[in-house]
Amino acid sequence: MRDPDAVVLGSGPNGLAAALTLARAGLAVDVIEGAPTPGGGCRTEELTLPGFRHDICSAVHPLAAASPFFLGTDLAARGVRLLTPKVSFAHPLDGGRAGALRGSVAETAAGLGQDATVYLKLMSPLVRDAGSIVPTVLAPLRSVPNRPISMSRFGLAGLMSASRLAARFETDEGRALLAGAAGHSMMPLGAPLTAAFGLLLMLLGHSAGWPVVEGGSSAITDALVAELISLGGQVSTGCWVSRLEDLPQARVVLLDVTPRQFLGLAAGRLPARYASALGRFRYGPGVCKVDWAIDGPVPWQARACLQAGTVHVGGTLAEVARSESQVAAGRPPDLPFCLVAQPGVVDQSRAPAGKQTLWGYCHVPPGCPVDMADRIEAQIERFASGFRDLILARAVRTAAEMERHNPNYVGGDVSCGAGTLRQTIFRPTTQWNPYRTPLRGVYLCSASTPPGGGVHGMCGSWAARTALADLGISQRRPK
Repeated sequence: MRDPDAVVLGSGPNGLAAALTLARAGLAVDVIEGAPTPGGGCRTEELTLPGFRHDICSAVHPLAAASPFFLGTDLAARGVRLLTPKVSFAHPLDGGRAGALRGSVAETAAGLGQDATVYLKLMSPLVRDAGSIVPTVLAPLRSVPNRPISMSRFGLAGLMSASRLAARFETDEGRALLAGAAGHSMMPLGAPLTAAFGLLLMLLGHSAGWPVVEGGSSAITDALVAELISLGGQVSTGCWVSRLEDLPQARVVLLDVTPRQFLGLAAGRLPARYASALGRFRYGPGVCKVDWAIDGPVPWQARACLQAGTVHVGGTLAEVARSESQVAAGRPPDLPFCLVAQPGVVDQSRAPAGKQTLWGYCHVPPGCPVDMADRIEAQIERFASGFRDLILARAVRTAAEMERHNPNYVGGDVSCGAGTLRQTIFRPTTQWNPYRTPLRGVYLCSASTPPGGGVHGMCGSWAARTALADLGISQRRPK
């Protein structure tokens, strides 16, 4: 037993990033996690058959490869290998066609036919300025950027809807490439700012790649925990906390939870105005996730898909837009837009020899109990005839089950908050510093704070830096 300087509740990537930022500044940090193992969505387990290792939630890590927090963390020294496929992501279309985002802008443009010039003009300046754009996007958007010209170029295109930006392209391949990347926003493609989601993920594909972690995403968690312990920190698992009063006494408390959980933990201690603002926080759609053990690679008709770590399955821009609009209207889509990860393209350690794991999900209305496995498999089969014959086993989690598995995934929302224009700038409330709460020494550090969802650790890093500043402690800044 000890009296820590800081307590972090929740051990997802943001909770661990917060804990490490505090520990690197010399604080004694205790992390408390309700689940049996740390990591939140960044974990790997045998979900189907023995020897098949599946990522619980996060599986592909372009943000981890570019995040200032992770660039300042020596993952390789702790055995983490990021494996980058030749094709970051591909988007199959009927007739064996596909759009594919490859390593360079020029190589990708060359595969887009008459859209080559448009793609070069759109992406070349953004990729050239990725070193300033990415850190700015991964910071609270309430401050003046260091490179305003670079950000204005990104912002002018990014503020559009994905549908409007895609109108610049003539080919199905060009439009689909943007649609698939923008679909990660979990918003209708006609909504403002959905273009920014797509552009960010595309420029990351060119500047950092879309790597998977050898052996599974849990290797990232293991590395962060190991460094924390080396700095004197502690991690306790299997400890569910229902009230803030149940936490150990500490100088600061950081909460890797969403507004809904914070309201419960605070149990009436928050000022009414702030509590009301938290109550208005919007969550996004849920996901229905399927993991497969399969008897060999997916037999994609399009060659680019055979080399891609991620495949966006949903057909044309119009079809993807229709799927996301159905979700927004509260209906499970009949032809869902599916995000599929196939780590076996670069990582043979996930499954027995000759076998592979496959990871995929589609968006559904919040809390939807519908098992979408058949619809997802039908979409994959559409572009990879014979896929169903390879399935050895599957594990399904509906949106309702996702929330039961991880309370931060409210309604199955793995992004911990809707990616609306307002909530991208002001989340979880409109106050200037989004990490401070009205409770002295208590801070929010989850993906419900800026910059939002993804394995980048920056929500935790920024929250911890706020806490250190309030304590008057100098801190190691991310690169």
